This record gives sequence, C-alpha cells and structure tokens, in this order.
Amino acid sequence: MWGRIFLSPKLLSRIHLTWSHRHLFTMQLKTKEFESLFTDGLKSLADIFEKHRFELRIAGGAVRDLLSGQRPEDVDFATTATPEEMKRMFQAAGIRMINNKGEKHGTITARVHNENFEVTTLRVDVQTDGRHAEVEFTTDWQKDAERRDLTINSMFLGLDGTVYDYFQGYEDLQNRKVRFVGSAAPRIQEDYLRILRYFRFYGRVASEPDQHDPDTLEAIQENASGLAAISGERIWVELKKMLVGNHAAHLLELVYELGLAQYIGLPAEGNVEEMKQVCQKAYGTSPKPVTVLAALFRSPDDVERLDLRLKISREEKTLGLFLVRRRRDLVKGQDEHGGLKPFTDFVIDSRELDAQSKVLELLKYQGEVKLLAELKRWSIPRFPVSGHDLRRLGITTGKEIGTTLQELRDIWKKSRYQLGKEELLSTISRS
Repeated sequence: MWGRIFLSPKLLSRIHLTWSHRHLFTMQLKTKEFESLFTDGLKSLADIFEKHRFELRIAGGAVRDLLSGQRPEDVDFATTATPEEMKRMFQAAGIRMINNKGEKHGTITARVHNENFEVTTLRVDVQTDGRHAEVEFTTDWQKDAERRDLTINSMFLGLDGTVYDYFQGYEDLQNRKVRFVGSAAPRIQEDYLRILRYFRFYGRVASEPDQHDPDTLEAIQENASGLAAISGERIWVELKKMLVGNHAAHLLELVYELGLAQYIGLPAEGNVEEMKQVCQKAYGTSPKPVTVLAALFRSPDDVERLDLRLKISREEKTLGLFLVRRRRDLVKGQDEHGGLKPFTDFVIDSRELDAQSKVLELLKYQGEVKLLAELKRWSIPRFPVSGHDLRRLGITTGKEIGTTLQELRDIWKKSRYQLGKEELLSTISRS
C-alpha cells in the first residue's frame, strides 16, 4: 500500500519558504531526490530551453512527491514555449521527437540521451464536456495551475529548486489535506474522473478517515452521474489505486453513501459490511484490488457486470469469480496438520498455473494470516507417477490409466505428498 505522505523535520530543514506577489508562495527545495533527477538528458533539455529563453519547470505530481521526500517515478514538465516553438528548438538541436498524439493538447515528447521527456505548454481549458477539453495556450503559470484538479497537484518546481505554489498546495500537503483547486463542483465538471482521483489521493495523503470537507462531498454526490460517461478503463485505473491505498474500506463505503457505485460497475446492493470485515482481516497482507471488491459481490453475475463496465483483465476476472465461488466452501480444515491441507489439495487438483496465487488471495480474504505465510513457503510438489509408468505394469487402456492415476493421486494427497513413485506403484499390486 502507498505510504502516507508527510513532511519530516529533516526534509523541512532543507526547504526555505518565502511569500511572493499575487497569491504565489515560493520556497527553495534542495534534496538528494531532487538532485538525482539531473541526468545528462535533463541537463541537455534545460540548456535548450534556456538558450531559447523559454521557462521550463517540473509540474504536478512529481513536485508533490519531491516535497514528500520521494523520488517520483514519472516527471512531467511544463513550459511557456508553444508546441511549434518546441518543435523548432528540438529540430535545430537534432533532438528526435516521438509520440505526437498529445500535440493538440500542447505535449511534445523529446528523446534526449536515451530518455523520454514529456513537455507540455501552459494552457487553459476553454471548453470541457466532463471527459475531454479544448485548450488554449498561455504563458501564465497561475492560469495553468488553476485548471489542475487538487491543490497538492497544482505546484511547479523550477530547475533551480524554486517551488511555485499558487493554491496552498504545500500547506495542504503539510496538513495532510486533500482539496480541489478553487470550488469542487466546477473542477469535477471539467473531468468527472476527478471524483475518483480525489478518493485516491485522500488515501495517500490523509492521516485519518472521514476528514472530508462537507462541501466537497456534496459536490461529489451532486455530480456522481457524470461518471457514467467516463470510460471503464480510466475508472479502473483510479479505482485500483484507491483500493491499495489507505482508508480503502472507508472510501468504498463513501462510494456507496454518495451514490457512485451504480456508475462505476459496482453492484447497487453491494455487501458493504462484508467488505469492511475483509479489509480489516486482510490489513497488512496487501490484498489485490479485486480481492477487496469481491467482498461486495453477492454472486458471479456481479463479477461479470464489473468486467462489462470496467474491462478488467482476464486474470482479474477469473480471480473475482474464484473468490466469490470458493470463499465459503474452501476453508481451513480441522485435521491434525493445522488446516492448510484443503488449500494445498485444491492447488494440486486444479493443475492451473495461477491456482496458488488465487488461493493466497482467498486466505487474505478470510484473514488466515498464519496459513497465508505457510502457503507462501510451500512449493507445489510434482506427482511422481505417469501413464508411462502404468503401461510398464500392463495397464494399457486409456480409461484404466486415468482411473488408476486418480486413485494414486488420492493416496498421494492423503500422505501429504510424501509417497514416492515406487511406494505408490506398490499399492497397485496389493489392490
């Protein structure tokens, strides 16, 4: 799960704060995580923009991560240069450009020293339909910040270490608070997926559940139906991240309380109480997103409907169906071996490559932490007898070979997979 974002005293000692004009709040960031970004590629990119006198800054989530003491996985850049100006600069410098799909929204991807750098022109959204936006380019950094979703994602970072914060994103990060830029309703109506992004970042940033601004929740509830027009693939990306973050049970319960479930593929009458119990029992075991959602489902049909709406992967769908079908009957045994045998027998009998990983998720669902650790250590034994071995003993018909192999497999399972080939074959001569 994502760790909670917070600013340590050590990190704070390396940040120097100042107030500036307008609503701008600036600070200087000098950390090893920030300095580690300066590869040969970034240095060359910065030189090109400086030579042509265009500003280049790190934007959005990467700034948030750096302020949290984390090295960002992805770094996006913003600039005052237009796409045409960037193309002329890069062509003059002999820089290859790739993936021109984002150009109409101002994004150019440059390949510098075997690294890809995604650079986007500052812009404002002049018209939106809740999914897509028509943009207009600008050189005003605050206007670009205004169009972003959350305050903690609206900051910029100059390559000299200056952080530019127009909407108290730094203060919100310190206070572990998740707020929309400006009023929640218009930000949501620009892109309804921001509802789920709010939940996802709440799980990353907030220290406690249920510390939401009431006006924000009201705006989410009033705009819930907008999610119906968002593609299932985009919803699933955000929902998965929310489910592996903190406060997953609280946020899923909120999804139901605010009337979002029906628009994002979840069953209208989901079993919220079981979901909360599963989240509690599975705490610390890192259950997969589908494992958490399966607790909401009352029948395999709920899994089918989820797949129809969100286009989940085949692996995710088969896991969901397995959990819903087997969560009640594949349970800890009452034998002298401590209860793992039903699960290992299932893995052996299924002969599917992913059977063990499915059972591991089932044990997380059931809260069987001890058995989970045992099954992780367990290696699937190989059944030592083959049809060729039986033919050597004179058993030749396909039906007889199949029946005998199954009988031997049952004997082998009862021995907890300890009997070898000769010991198993010897049982045939005695029968």
